[in-house]
Amino acid sequence: MGSEKRQRTKHYPIRFFPEEFEEAERKAKAFSYPSVASLIRDLVTGVEPTSTLDQQAILELLRVNADLGRLGGLLKHWLQAKGAEKDLVPDIRALLRDIENTQRELKKKVKAL
Repeated sequence: MGSEKRQRTKHYPIRFFPEEFEEAERKAKAFSYPSVASLIRDLVTGVEPTSTLDQQAILELLRVNADLGRLGGLLKHWLQAKGAEKDLVPDIRALLRDIENTQRELKKKVKAL
């Protein structure tokens, strides 16, 4: 915000209760701010902080979803290449349904975030 030559020269001391201070530090860390002061400054100036923890969780859910997709694809490929014994077909179909259901649930959770 502004040029490199601008300097912040005004100081505003704030007093916290110990639990408020801990919460402020936790939130600054969750939003990847270097300090509580920088978080407060952005909040006051209207900058909307985005949680890096939420972003990391979304990326992890997407990785799990991709792994499930690969697992389902490998299973289908194996079945087409080798065929399956008749008594295993119901179990394999149930496994594929479970993979698809888990993928749907993951997608819902990601959209909710």
